[in-house]
Amino acid sequence: MKKQFSFSDNLITPITLIVLTLLIGFNSFVILNPGQAGVISILGKARDGVLLEGIHFKPPLVSAVDVYDLTVQKFEVPAQSSTKDLQDLSARFAINFRLDPIQVVEIRRKQGTLANIVDNIIAPQTQESFKIAAARRTVEEAITKRNELKQDFDDALSQRLDKYGIIVLDTSVVDLDFSPEFAKAVEEKQIAEQRSKRAVYVAQEAEQTAQADINRATGKAEAQRLLAETLKAEGGQLVLQKEAIQAWREGGSQMPKVLVMGGKEQAGVPFLFNLGNIQQ
Repeated sequence: MKKQFSFSDNLITPITLIVLTLLIGFNSFVILNPGQAGVISILGKARDGVLLEGIHFKPPLVSAVDVYDLTVQKFEVPAQSSTKDLQDLSARFAINFRLDPIQVVEIRRKQGTLANIVDNIIAPQTQESFKIAAARRTVEEAITKRNELKQDFDDALSQRLDKYGIIVLDTSVVDLDFSPEFAKAVEEKQIAEQRSKRAVYVAQEAEQTAQADINRATGKAEAQRLLAETLKAEGGQLVLQKEAIQAWREGGSQMPKVLVMGGKEQAGVPFLFNLGNIQQ
């Protein structure tokens, strides 16, 4: 029996070859966008030389390209430490970084994906850098000198991540927490300071009140002294006037000699007085 061939059977081989050729052709090139870098791996081994933005040839079927984002990345990383006075201190940092394009191949060989970089490099190095910064000061200094704490942390983290091809651009302290014991101690200290300030105020107020009482008493005593001197002077004058009047009544119309206080006599000077001021 003779086998029959159809026209469609004759087209299977050429169409298949064309499809395979197109697939191989498309698989032989990779396009990288701005802000990306690529590393070619042939049969699982990374090749030297990083691929930057543009179109690049790669061996088909046996190669793969790992693409890395070179733009700024941001991750929040927690950290805990003890201060110089052995107080617990915890923080959360926002780390802004990017990968060094020159070291992307080494990053691919040693770390792999970006997630591995964050988990295996950035997170533990953040923890160690925070320990360095926190151990240099007390917990109170960590509050009052927060900028210095952050600067020490930035310096330590940049130095540690630089050798991994990770460039730290900026960090920020998202949160900074203290132990409940320290928070209570701070609250008690603030209350004590407020009470001390209140006591000083009350003491100053009492001192001012006492000084005012002294001033009033001094003024009153001075007024009484002046009044006493005035009354004494006026009383002596009245006695002289009464003696003069009495002598005048008894001796006639001529002004007599009058005894002055102290037992001495004074004569020859008319003694003037206001009769309206004398009680007979």
